[in-house]
Amino acid sequence: MPEKNVTIPVTGMTCANCALNIERSLKKLTGIREAHVNFATEQASVSFDTDKVGLGDVLGKIRDAGYGVAEVTLEIPITGMTCANCAMTIERTLSKKVPGVLRASVNFASERATVSYIPDVTGPEEIIGAIERAGYGAVRPEDFPEGEDAELEARRAEIRTQTMRFIIGLIFTTPLFFMSMGRDFGLLGAWSHAAWVNWLFLALATPVQFYTGWDYYTGGLKGLRNKSANMDVLVAMGSSVAYFYSFALLVYPPLGKHVYFETSAVIITLIKLGKMLEARTKGRTGGAIRKLMGLRPKTATIVEEGKEKEVPLARVAVGDHVLVRPGERIPVDGVVLEGESNVDESMLTGEPIPVSKGPGDMVTGGTINGEGLLRFEARKVGRDTALAQIIRLVQEAQGSKAPIQALADRVAAVFVPGVIGIAFVTFALWWSIGGEFVPAMIRMVAVLVIACPCALGLATPTAIMAGTGKGAERGILFKNSQALEMATRLDTIVLDKTGTITMGEPAVVDILKCANGRVKDEFGLLQLAASVERGSEHPLGMAIVREAEARGIELLAPESFRAIKGQGVEARVNGMELKVGKPQWFEEAGIGLQGMEERIRELQAQGKTVMVIAVDNGPAGLIAVADKMKPESPGAITELKKQRLKVVMLTGDNLQTARAIASEVGIEEVFAEVRPEEKSLKIKELQARGEKVGMVGDGINDAPALAQADVGFAIGTGTDVAIETGDVILVSGSLHGVARATDLSRATMRTIRQNLFWAFFYNSALIPVAAGVLYPFVFLPYFLRQLHPILAAFAMAMSSITVVSNSLRLYRAKMK
Repeated sequence: MPEKNVTIPVTGMTCANCALNIERSLKKLTGIREAHVNFATEQASVSFDTDKVGLGDVLGKIRDAGYGVAEVTLEIPITGMTCANCAMTIERTLSKKVPGVLRASVNFASERATVSYIPDVTGPEEIIGAIERAGYGAVRPEDFPEGEDAELEARRAEIRTQTMRFIIGLIFTTPLFFMSMGRDFGLLGAWSHAAWVNWLFLALATPVQFYTGWDYYTGGLKGLRNKSANMDVLVAMGSSVAYFYSFALLVYPPLGKHVYFETSAVIITLIKLGKMLEARTKGRTGGAIRKLMGLRPKTATIVEEGKEKEVPLARVAVGDHVLVRPGERIPVDGVVLEGESNVDESMLTGEPIPVSKGPGDMVTGGTINGEGLLRFEARKVGRDTALAQIIRLVQEAQGSKAPIQALADRVAAVFVPGVIGIAFVTFALWWSIGGEFVPAMIRMVAVLVIACPCALGLATPTAIMAGTGKGAERGILFKNSQALEMATRLDTIVLDKTGTITMGEPAVVDILKCANGRVKDEFGLLQLAASVERGSEHPLGMAIVREAEARGIELLAPESFRAIKGQGVEARVNGMELKVGKPQWFEEAGIGLQGMEERIRELQAQGKTVMVIAVDNGPAGLIAVADKMKPESPGAITELKKQRLKVVMLTGDNLQTARAIASEVGIEEVFAEVRPEEKSLKIKELQARGEKVGMVGDGINDAPALAQADVGFAIGTGTDVAIETGDVILVSGSLHGVARATDLSRATMRTIRQNLFWAFFYNSALIPVAAGVLYPFVFLPYFLRQLHPILAAFAMAMSSITVVSNSLRLYRAKMK
């Protein structure tokens, strides 16, 4: 069953219930596996079976629920068409074979294709590729619209619309409010009580009610059509009660004398202000994504036929030779052909020290070239670059739901109907107790307006967005919010030794010549050993060859080379029979080590691998090889311990070597001589003790253990398999990233709990106040005993902003 995962930018959501409405609607479609809609990011992450349902069905369901989808329109000149049928062929190709294309119209006369598509699902390159595969030519526009830019523009357009509605509301509400209050306090004179003044109030209130507040009516109808109630229903009901009661008084004066047009107008204008500020503030929580997107330059300099040419970034293709001058951003991923420079990779890895680059080294798009001129070959472009993948990972993490959000979702589902029930009970009680309609109505309106489901809906996703964004800035990529939450519960961190604690590349650390050996000095010993090992592919042998080459030693040609599995190698060099291998091999062959046994044991106790070199069956010396410790490992492990995490080392090395390295970095518990297939079993063993385990690794043999762990931390410099399996990717490759990740996850979850506490406290405390529970307490201020709907609207508007602003504090959190 083919499965497709898409992220769809959604427009028109006003509260958390809208997100739940879309989720419920999508899950009704046959073939939908998962559907998560994030109100904070305004995106729907949908997984579906393409045999049972198509992308068009998914988009149609979102639109049927009353919401929109952000889209991009692109015009492409077409070549090679000979008749109208060609145009129809291209239309069919684009509509049926390119996922994400909404509409395709090809004009044979003008030879242009107009294509509307969803950013994040497809892009210009895929569209042009489909046209070319259909047998036609496509002239690439100079400036492709970036999907992310188009989505951001859609959000900005929405904010501009909301701002305009607020300004119109403010223009009409301000004179209405001051005239109404002036009349109530006797400041305007007798003329203000004339009948025509109430009609003026109606004229001022009506644009606010049905222009500024129109979204609340349409949003409320969307919710009711989806058999649920949302925040829009509450605002529409509360403001409509005040407006239509006042309108009824104008039409039929015996009902009463005092109109409440200013109440309905101020409610709508204040809440519109709150939603506008919320949208702007909410947008800042996604600032990390936009910062990452901003790392990509708009253009690149490529070399064609020996000439430099500046082209739009989208025109750079795999295999192009790209030129980067000092201080410029590297546009795409590639391998250096010419030049040397230091490259600032801090924006991707979080590590401040520039990295030296030369011929053969990989460079990453988005990083900044230092003082040198680099020419490199493009290897990955567009959506395949490391930066694009990082952006995609962060977006997926921000779009996923943390388990802690389930409680808020359950409450939000019943919240609005519950508030409506409380409002009607409040109205009935106060009318029956006091016998007056207007005070009872005022309390009902206050209850409807003060309730805030948005604070509940924003509490978790805004903190997740800020937390994952902050992590991305420091080279920590959470693949989903479940990993972010689970990282706070870890009590044990298991570290793979090779490539995690150590450099992962053995190096020669000691060379010792026998006193009565046949070799004159260390130089000669290393030359003979490297000459034999030059035919070996074993990592230890390659380390000896690298050391000799680094010292500028000329290697000799070996003859009759033979590798003895698990023991060593032998060959004839310059007429001498040479053997290089484990000490046990020589003992078994009856070759005496001439008193070197004690020195061998000392080196092995230090965690080094010792190889003996024999010339013509006589010992000539020793070479010790070790996997060098990463400089940051001791400090990083100390940080983990300060966070009250137990640190365990897991390795396939012998126990003696493992213990030597563990003691050097301060690890007490060691699992040594563990075969690759047994690593996941060791994780299970720790989990069986009731421990929550985080596994840190970088190799293919770590992948099963990373998958078994409660949270898998993949070192970013490791293999693709390990990175694919891990829940958290440490881009910099530094072990400090583990402590930073756990620290960040704790700060994020602390923020989420604060947000949820505020949202629950606000609603549980102020809804009863609006209902009038404080009225009997005469010593309290009157505005608390009789909470006016205008104050209720102000409180409601501020509650969401408080939650979002608290989440933004994560960007200012200090990380080591």
